Amino acid sequence: MSKNLMFLRIAITLQTLAVFVQAITAGLLLSTPGGGVLHSAGAYATFIVTVLHLVVAILVWRPGGGSPRPILYAAGFLLITSAQVALGIAHVKTLHVPLGVLMFGMSVVQLGRIWAGSRARVDATV
Repeated sequence: MSKNLMFLRIAITLQTLAVFVQAITAGLLLSTPGGGVLHSAGAYATFIVTVLHLVVAILVWRPGGGSPRPILYAAGFLLITSAQVALGIAHVKTLHVPLGVLMFGMSVVQLGRIWAGSRARVDATV
């Protein structure tokens, strides 16, 4: 496994974990007085991790000679994350909640692709 692929795996794993933690803090938001602060902090963390994921995807592609496909996913996810933050600030729960579920599903799918894709390349060379 290349070092570049390892960084991409770490980035998508962190992104998926960040979105999952947001689901937990959303539950805390609804059930505890301090939940809003945790959910807000998690939103910042998720945004930062998503930006880092995009940077890693670009670095894996350009100098590393990897596929540009992860860049499209990461850029799209950053746009969706930005929309999610705006919807949360505006308290538009009817769109915020389903978009959060969609984000988690998208992140899990990409996580599976990145992890399975690297295994397929390793299996092809063995």
